[in-house]
Amino acid sequence: MSYDGYTQLPSGSTDHDRRQQQVIANTYDVLQRTTQSIQRSNQVAIETENMGTEVLGELGEHRESLLRTTRRLEDADQELSKSRIILRKLSREVIYNKIVLILIIILEVAILIGLLILKFAHL
Repeated sequence: MSYDGYTQLPSGSTDHDRRQQQVIANTYDVLQRTTQSIQRSNQVAIETENMGTEVLGELGEHRESLLRTTRRLEDADQELSKSRIILRKLSREVIYNKIVLILIIILEVAILIGLLILKFAHL
């Protein structure tokens, strides 16, 4: 009878015991390496999780900063809209004042011309 290439020797054989011990030792070595590999994998997973947690924390901070910046920009946009409205009103007032001033100047010139005509007409 054979197991994995080993031929079973009669019971009590030292060759069989030696091979069995060798298989057990090899299995134990494989188990140890596998355990160490799993421990390393767990350590890497823990480090990766910690890094992920830190990155998530930083992303949360950046998100809050962006939200605050967005709110400030929205407020600034509203203030600019109000400023544009005020500037348009002021521009209209300036135009109205210029029109009134031009009308006053025309009226004064007309009065002066009228007075000159009256003065020279009576001479």
